[in-house]
Amino acid sequence: MNKQKLEKAAQIFFLANALLAVVSVLAIAVFILIKGMTPFVSGQYSLFSFLGGMEWRPKQEVYGVFYMLVASILSTAGAILLAIPLGTFTAIYISLFAKPKVSSFLLAAVELLSGIPSVIFGIVGLGWIVPRLMAISPRAEGKSLLAVILVLTMMVLPIVVSLAVTALRGVPDSYKEGSYALGASYTYTVFKVVLPAAKSGLAAAYILGIGRALGETMAVMLVAGNPAGGLPLSLWDKVRPLTTNIALEMSYSVGMHQQMLFSTGVVLLAFIILINLILNRVRKLGDHDK
Repeated sequence: MNKQKLEKAAQIFFLANALLAVVSVLAIAVFILIKGMTPFVSGQYSLFSFLGGMEWRPKQEVYGVFYMLVASILSTAGAILLAIPLGTFTAIYISLFAKPKVSSFLLAAVELLSGIPSVIFGIVGLGWIVPRLMAISPRAEGKSLLAVILVLTMMVLPIVVSLAVTALRGVPDSYKEGSYALGASYTYTVFKVVLPAAKSGLAAAYILGIGRALGETMAVMLVAGNPAGGLPLSLWDKVRPLTTNIALEMSYSVGMHQQMLFSTGVVLLAFIILINLILNRVRKLGDHDK
């Protein structure tokens, strides 16, 4: 009887913790939504002008975030296009090709890299990447979309590598042994058997990498340039992602300005939720086809 009561108490305890996490997320979302939608519900500002605007000038009460949304999409897409192949092939080498000592050393280095504060990546980008881009840029300036992409790639890589290694090492040995029994080579087995078997874990690594790239603020703020308006039409253009906009101005904003920053947070939150829903749907379709 005492054992049953203990098990019941444990169930209630873990359920309470799970509900607390869910309620916390919902409370944050509701708070941001209420604060962010107030200017549009009250008629203080046009939702169309906000979502479609190409300039952000609080002193003139002009608030447009479309160019920021485009900057966030382009910087994230660029970082992921670089980080996914680099991270996947690195993980393949660490988990399937490298000798044990080399594998342990590389994995420890990757884990150490993932623990570095994001502002350090921003400092490296500002002090090393930006000057080198400035030397080759046609506009004689290094802060740009390209700088943001390179910094985000450095930050996303450790996540992709570490999770991809876990996914690849989690493939049962029986899969590889069956492939060898059919006369397949080791390389063929890696790319035709192990990789497809680990695709669910690899997809999770990519999703978390995208989330890191979308939500990064401090490092991006140091190398983006943060213009007051204008769509980025090339890799050399300065950009102002949504996260950077909030971090730059929230500390001194008041009134309408502060409310519009919360509105920017609503756009960012909705965008992240949409991206995660799409990626999870794609992953489920892949698992279903498997």
